[in-house]
Amino acid sequence: MSRRAVLQFLCALGVFHKGQTALIESQHTVLAALGDNACLNCQLMRSKDVVQVTWQKISPEGKTDLATDNKHFGQKVNTKYQGRVEFKAAGLQNSSIVIRNVTDQDEGCYRCLFNTYPDGALTGRTCLQLYELHEAVLHVRDSNSAEELLVSCSATGRPAPTVTLTVPHCNSTSIANTNGTVTVTTTAVLSRLRDNGPRVGCAVRVLSGPQIEVYAVIPEVIQSSADGFDVGSGSDNDFNICLIIGLVFGGVCVCAAAAAAVIILYKRKHQNRQNPQVNTCSTPDILESVNVSERDNEKNNKDSHEPTTPLMKRGEELQLRSTGKNKTATAQNGLREEYNLISVPKFNLQD
Repeated sequence: MSRRAVLQFLCALGVFHKGQTALIESQHTVLAALGDNACLNCQLMRSKDVVQVTWQKISPEGKTDLATDNKHFGQKVNTKYQGRVEFKAAGLQNSSIVIRNVTDQDEGCYRCLFNTYPDGALTGRTCLQLYELHEAVLHVRDSNSAEELLVSCSATGRPAPTVTLTVPHCNSTSIANTNGTVTVTTTAVLSRLRDNGPRVGCAVRVLSGPQIEVYAVIPEVIQSSADGFDVGSGSDNDFNICLIIGLVFGGVCVCAAAAAAVIILYKRKHQNRQNPQVNTCSTPDILESVNVSERDNEKNNKDSHEPTTPLMKRGEELQLRSTGKNKTATAQNGLREEYNLISVPKFNLQD
């Protein structure tokens, strides 16, 4: 085995522990939110013949290998960290690993070890710091004074978050929680008589992590009228105006319906006066004619059902003849009376 091959083998085993950190560039502290992914990177400042790159976790118990990238055998992740640790990109001059879904156990410092030939091992160091930040809560509410508003913004995180309001004269308080987080609340008092703008904002940040901003609308100023009643503005006024319009419109509709009902009743009463008892007046005559017809029908039916004999038929014929003679005599007497009436006015020429 040649001397070069022996040196490469020894470098791969990490025999050369003395490193030259000045030749490696790495980020001193990497911030990552709890549950996010963290990326650790080490880069050689000068091109070297790298045989293997090893990533290790430094703990009080010692160093634990996470993954290796060998020139001849490729990349390999320790069984304990498979599925959570992976190389970001293939390369021996610039090595990066990604730790997925970081937890509290992942927080700490890591070492990148470059085994080179013929310089030996070159080491770099980077530390992972986790932070926790929950959503900020911003409130704007009335205070004990009618001329002031109380603004408060609170956030919980680890380490203690910085909570900043966009209004002056703020006060902050902190409460340590049992799970290691800290709740910070910042408050301020706003005067209703000053122009503070249409809204207030709150910015929350942990260390140098990303900033979270929330905003809330400031209620408009409420002025007092001369008669002592409060005159609101904004959404309250809009609601009151809509309510008044609705009540007026409803009253108009009710009045219109009542007027229409009165007009209809008046017209019906007037028509009844013009045509009084049209139907009731003709009712007795109709009833009387109906009764007479019923009596005649009953008589005819009765006569039709009685048995007749030749003697009875002869009597009926004689009765009809006598009736006809009487009718003729009656008619003649009537004609005489009419004639006498016509001839009554006589003029006596002698007189």
